[in-house]
Amino acid sequence: VQLQASGGGLVQAGGSLRLSCAASGRTFSNYAMGWFRQAPGKEREFVAAISWSGITTYYADSVKGRFTISRDNAKNTVYLQMNSLKPEDTAVYYCAARVRSPYFGSSYESPAGYAYWGQGTQVTVSS
Repeated sequence: VQLQASGGGLVQAGGSLRLSCAASGRTFSNYAMGWFRQAPGKEREFVAAISWSGITTYYADSVKGRFTISRDNAKNTVYLQMNSLKPEDTAVYYCAARVRSPYFGSSYESPAGYAYWGQGTQVTVSS
């Protein structure tokens, strides 16, 4: 499956952005989706994940209550709504896909579990 992320940009602290990730090439509903981010000099970290049905979502503690992940299987797209942005949210954001698995609930945070990655979109939050 091919992934194309978009929606990044420059925003002031307290502002909002919505990232989108469009998928193509395979049956989108067969894949759980995740968002990760990587700041300069830091490792890639988990942000949010959503099951193939969209019923189950997971969030990193640092974004819980501020970010919302959702998906539209009819449009082959996953979204990340980011509110109350902070300067520490500045990073390149990546969407990723993994084939549906009974182990998703215990491994959604690990980048290694995702076989497909988008190209990343830059999010910069100014103070």
